[in-house]
Amino acid sequence: STDLTSTVGYDSIIQHLNDGRKNCKEFEDFLKERAIIEEKYGKELINLSKKKPCGQTELNTLKRSLDVFKQQIDNVGQGHIQLAQTLREEAKKMEDFREKQKLHRKKIELIMEAIHKNRNLQYKKTMEVKQMCCCFLPCGLCSTFLPLSCFWQLFLKLAQTKSALEDTDRSYQQSVTTLEKIREEWQTEHIKACEFFETQECERINYFRNALWLHVNQLSLGCVQNDEKYEEIRKSLEMCSIEKDVDFFVNLRKTGSLAPAPVSYENYYNAQRNVTPVRSPAPGPISRRGPLPTPTSAPGEPDYATVDGYSLV
Repeated sequence: STDLTSTVGYDSIIQHLNDGRKNCKEFEDFLKERAIIEEKYGKELINLSKKKPCGQTELNTLKRSLDVFKQQIDNVGQGHIQLAQTLREEAKKMEDFREKQKLHRKKIELIMEAIHKNRNLQYKKTMEVKQMCCCFLPCGLCSTFLPLSCFWQLFLKLAQTKSALEDTDRSYQQSVTTLEKIREEWQTEHIKACEFFETQECERINYFRNALWLHVNQLSLGCVQNDEKYEEIRKSLEMCSIEKDVDFFVNLRKTGSLAPAPVSYENYYNAQRNVTPVRSPAPGPISRRGPLPTPTSAPGEPDYATVDGYSLV
C-alpha cells in the first residue's frame, strides 16, 4: 500500500494463514469422527460374530465354513478397530503439524507487531514536528512608521522565532531520517515475513494433500484386507461338500444296516386247523436313498460362484 501506516496486505496474509489453520483443524476433526465410527462399527461386528447364533446345528464341512465365516467377520471388526486407531494417530499428527506452524508463525507476528508499532509512532511524531514547522511564519518588518521601542521588540521576537524554527527544522530532519531507517527496517522484515508465510503455506498445502492421500490409501488398504478375509470365506465354501455333509449326517445318526423283518401271520382263532402261513415275498435289497439332487438357483438369484470365477471388479 502507498500508505506507510497501512497493514491491509499484511492483515490479508494473516487472515489467509488462519483460514488454512482452520481447514487443517476441520480435517483433523473429520478424522476423529471417522475413527469413532470405525471403532463403533468394528465393535458391533465383533459382538455380532460372537453373540449371534449362525448355524449352530450344522455339521461337518458346512459347519467349518460357518466357523470360518464368523472368525473372518470378527477379523474384519478387528481391522476396523485398528483403522480407527490409525485415524486417531493421523489426526494427532495433523494437530502437531498445525500447532508447530502456529508456534513458528507467532514469533514472526510478534516481530511484525513491534515494528508496526514503532513505525506508526515514528510516523506520527514526524508529522507532528512537520506541522510545527508549518506553523512558524516569517515575520517581516512593517513599512509603516513604528516607535523605536516597538521596532526592537519585533526584532527580538523575529530572532527568537528564527532560532525556534531552526531547532524545529533540525528536529524534523532527524525525525524524517529516523523514520526512513525504520521504514527500511520494516520493509526488510515485512519481506522476510512474507517469504516465511509463503513457505509455511506451501508446507501446509503439501502436508494437507499428503495427509488426504494417505487417508484414502488407508481406506483402500482396509478394503483390500477385508476382501482377503472374505476370500477365506469363499475358499472355505468351496471346500463345503453337500454329499459329504449328507453322508456324515447319515453315518452319525444311522440306527442299523438291516431293514425290519416281515411280520408273519399266526392263527390264534383255530389252533386245530393247519393253516399254511402266508409268506411275504422275499425282500429285495433296500436302497438307502437315490442320487442327491443338484442345487439350483431360484429365479432372480445369482449363480453360485467359485473362487476361480470371482472377480473384485
